[in-house]
Amino acid sequence: MKRQRDMESSKRRDCLRFLGTAIFSGAFNSTLTSAAYGQNSRKEILAVLYPDIGEPYRAIFTKILEGIDDKLQTRTYKIAVPSDADLATMVADLRRSDLKVVIALGRAGMRLASALERGVDVLAGGIISPTDSEAREASVLCLAPDPLLLMQRLKAMQPSAKRVNVAYSGRHNAWLIRFAQDAAKQLNLELRAQEVSDLRGALRYYQDFFAQATSQDALWLPQDPLAVDESSVLPLVLQESWNKNLPLFSSNLAHVRRGALFSLYPDNLELGRSLGRSALARLNSNVPIVRGAVPLRDVHAALNIRTASHLGLDLTPQFQSGFELLLPER
Repeated sequence: MKRQRDMESSKRRDCLRFLGTAIFSGAFNSTLTSAAYGQNSRKEILAVLYPDIGEPYRAIFTKILEGIDDKLQTRTYKIAVPSDADLATMVADLRRSDLKVVIALGRAGMRLASALERGVDVLAGGIISPTDSEAREASVLCLAPDPLLLMQRLKAMQPSAKRVNVAYSGRHNAWLIRFAQDAAKQLNLELRAQEVSDLRGALRYYQDFFAQATSQDALWLPQDPLAVDESSVLPLVLQESWNKNLPLFSSNLAHVRRGALFSLYPDNLELGRSLGRSALARLNSNVPIVRGAVPLRDVHAALNIRTASHLGLDLTPQFQSGFELLLPER
């Protein structure tokens, strides 16, 4: 009996010693992982920080967390961060762990991750547009859909479109426009991007655009509260695009509900899997992460069939099957 107890004790010590690297390869089941996390001297090397927030946003982050767990094949050390969190206390608790990588979701997760000392790599998600400091400190997988995917879909739907026009504010989308410029070059499209600094400038841009737009133009609405003001800019843009039969596509699903032709929006489960995959790559290779912001490629597509019909698109069943969401919903 004593020999058996010694063997079991030795096995437990070996298990805890190698837990830091093995749990992410799926070598241990979730029961063991959860028990190990209950020890006073933690061995976690990865934590997920996410907002403690109500619906409907809670469901979004729950789906992202599901994707992370699916890719890591084990439970992860998760911390819900309330809006009024005592960051000093939470940071002190995290520093007692042997963290190598943190996945930070949303602004709340980013605030806590940013307060950690150097030496912990941060992978961020669930943010539309990062600040300059966030992009310098972390690898940020943004919620803004990749302009390349948007423009590819535009070309497939409207081959006559040769120019993509967009107004943006530098504060929110200067980083995204750089990706859009590369995408336009790849697809042999002309990108006409105009930075605006206030609402008056945004309205003037759209008025000038519609005054000279031709059948070769398309208009892109990024997620930008200044350049795409919901109360004054959006109604103007929707009406004029309809009147002039111009394709209007958006990075915001809500705009398709109101009349934009199509949009790409996050596939939250796949977004979580992408974050989990990146975390695994970092843990397994010891190669530092590449800091900066990248747009989202884990997306679904939405189509406004009324607008598509107005533009003369052939709404065959095969065409419609390329979209996960058809609006208006029947």
